[in-house]
Amino acid sequence: MTDSPVFHPQPDEHGQPVHLRHPSTPSDIAAWHDPVRRATVTPLGALPGELNGIAFAPWLDTPLTSAGWNEVDGQADIVEPAFLVPPGKAAAAGVVIEEAGGRIWAVSPSNRFGGYDATFPKGRVDPGVALQANAIREAFEESGLRVEIVAFLADSARTQTFTRYYLARRIGGNPALMGWESQAVHLAPLEGLAELLCNPNDQAVIAALMKVRSLKK
Repeated sequence: MTDSPVFHPQPDEHGQPVHLRHPSTPSDIAAWHDPVRRATVTPLGALPGELNGIAFAPWLDTPLTSAGWNEVDGQADIVEPAFLVPPGKAAAAGVVIEEAGGRIWAVSPSNRFGGYDATFPKGRVDPGVALQANAIREAFEESGLRVEIVAFLADSARTQTFTRYYLARRIGGNPALMGWESQAVHLAPLEGLAELLCNPNDQAVIAALMKVRSLKK
C-alpha cells in the first residue's frame, strides 16, 4: 500500500499545491518545554498554548504592501555597519531568533530548497523595503513568528546573495502557521545547532552568534 502524498496546507506564490516529498517529523509536545531538547512543529501541527509567557497565536494584522512592511513594528534604532553589497550579489536580509532560555529558532525549507536541511529565516530584499523590515517579514513568512530586532549580528556572502543578519526575539506568532516555503520549524539548543544547520553557508552566522553569547557571559 502506497502512502498518500503530503501537501503543504498553503499553496505557493502561483497558487499551486506544494507536494512535500519527504515530510518532516514533529517532536512531542514535552520537547517545547525542555531547554536541552530540540522541538519541531510541522504545518498545522500541535503546539503548547504558550512558551516562556508568550502565546502561540496568529499574527492577524500583518502588512499587505511594501510600504506597510516598512512601517512594521519591531524595527530597532541600533548601530549597524553600512550594507555594501558586492558586485554580482543580490541583497538579502534575515534573522537569528533567540528564544528566552537560549534556544534558537530555525526553519526547514520545503523539499530542501537550496540544499538546506535547516537554516535561519532569510530572503532577498524587495525594492524599496528596508533591511530590518525585510528581515521581520521573512521571519514571519518562513516561520510564522512575529519578531523584533535586537541587534546587528553579521553579514554573510552566499553564492547569489549578500545577507544582513539581525539578532531578534519572538514577540508573537504561531510557527505551526509557517508559509509554504517551510515544511518544519525548529527550536534548538545552541549546542548542536551547527549539526542541525549543516550547510556551510550558515557556519559563519553560527560563529557570530557564538561570539555574541561569549561576550554576554
